[in-house]
Amino acid sequence: MYKRGLQGWLKHIDFIFIDYICMQLAFMLAYAIRHGHWVLYLNTDYLNMMIVLTLIDIFVGVMFASFKNILKRGYYRELAATVKHVCLVELMSAFYLFSTQRGDIYSRTVFYLFVPFYILFSYGARTVWKLYLKKKIKAGDKRSMLIVTTGALLEKAIANIINNNYIGVTVTGAAVLDCDRKGEEVNGIPVVADHENVSDYICRRWIDEVLIVLPEGVSCPTELLDDFRTMGVVIHAAIAENMASGGTRQLIERIGNYTVLTTSLNYATTSQLMLKRTIDIIGGLIGCLVTGILFLFIAPMIYISSPGPIFFVQTRVGKNGKLFKMYKFRTMYMDAEERKKELLAENRISDGMMFKLKYDPRIIGNRKLPDGTVKEGIGSFLRKTSLDEMPQMFNVLKGDMSLVGTRPPTLDEWKKYELHHRARLAIKPGITGMWQVSGRSNITNFDEVVKLDTRYINEWSMGLDFRILFKTVGVVVKNDGAM
Repeated sequence: MYKRGLQGWLKHIDFIFIDYICMQLAFMLAYAIRHGHWVLYLNTDYLNMMIVLTLIDIFVGVMFASFKNILKRGYYRELAATVKHVCLVELMSAFYLFSTQRGDIYSRTVFYLFVPFYILFSYGARTVWKLYLKKKIKAGDKRSMLIVTTGALLEKAIANIINNNYIGVTVTGAAVLDCDRKGEEVNGIPVVADHENVSDYICRRWIDEVLIVLPEGVSCPTELLDDFRTMGVVIHAAIAENMASGGTRQLIERIGNYTVLTTSLNYATTSQLMLKRTIDIIGGLIGCLVTGILFLFIAPMIYISSPGPIFFVQTRVGKNGKLFKMYKFRTMYMDAEERKKELLAENRISDGMMFKLKYDPRIIGNRKLPDGTVKEGIGSFLRKTSLDEMPQMFNVLKGDMSLVGTRPPTLDEWKKYELHHRARLAIKPGITGMWQVSGRSNITNFDEVVKLDTRYINEWSMGLDFRILFKTVGVVVKNDGAM
């Protein structure tokens, strides 16, 4: 799914949350200095004022674009932008108090101290967070793009994108369709594929988007376009060619100096992205708090039954092939991976694309009694109640995962993917999704899983996410193992 404005807007929502926290701290500190205690929210008048300040802060941030191009600002420009934002909040607050004639209720000292504290906290937090984000960007946390072109246009196409600095995209390679130039490098960009293997290259690499730059009158081969659509890769191509296809969305935009027609399985507006990320952040914060409480009870039970690490950390494949570390409470014995080879014949997924067992002896506490009945332990309890998935709330908070999405495959599973399987990696993976609430225990064909995931991507909306979340709660309550 193509996410319009993702790189900028998701960072903006993070900055909005950070700025809001700074405002709260500044107001509380000013109140504490004036009144000698921190219990601001027991005072109804000040609690109401904090609500007003929150609304004013959001209004100023949106109407005056306080966070626009924030990553491009230097230290001085950021300080100026912070001072401007805080002063506007203070002025609008004063106007509110004057208009409502409620100024005599509040201490002027609180509002005088609030301004320098807010500037100090906000500027410091913005600076630290920008350094963190820039470090992530340098480490490769951008949308990755492959340029598909011809030998004659290769240098021009690469230079066009690099020189026009298309924000949020890293050109990771180029594919030349009409000749073999693999192994060459142009402006630091390697030629990685030709007509014969470009589809396979995209399937096995972290590629978010494809930019097709071809001479006038030359069309991209139909089989390549079909492969790209099947994999769920976002396609940018010259608008002269009509690329409409069932199950895809299209929009016209600019990349470098090119006007392109962008085709993807679906796309989201910036407001939808902000809402989804906001819900993820809130859910991640609450989930991490709950996980911390659960840890106090679950950790001793896991360790007593199977001494070793409490958390299970595994490399999973995320959006468009990006690898990340996924966290779970450990529910299997320490030698589970070694024993997996002995149990492959009992796999319930007929095509071997995933690994599921009806009875798994690797789960902590599971054992068969002499009469053939199965006795389950703490591992099965955590799985049935989905409590083992709670540490993934940290992945959601980090941005590796979302609350709702598609389940991330393991490296072994991903290596077996065919082109049409890759479509389920077109969005950020989730803790729950359409497959999990559609009776996953009864699905034993991986292609059915892919169909459900692709349907979720095609039909995605915030309303669908909410429906899946509510269904997940129902499935977990029934102990059906929604995750």
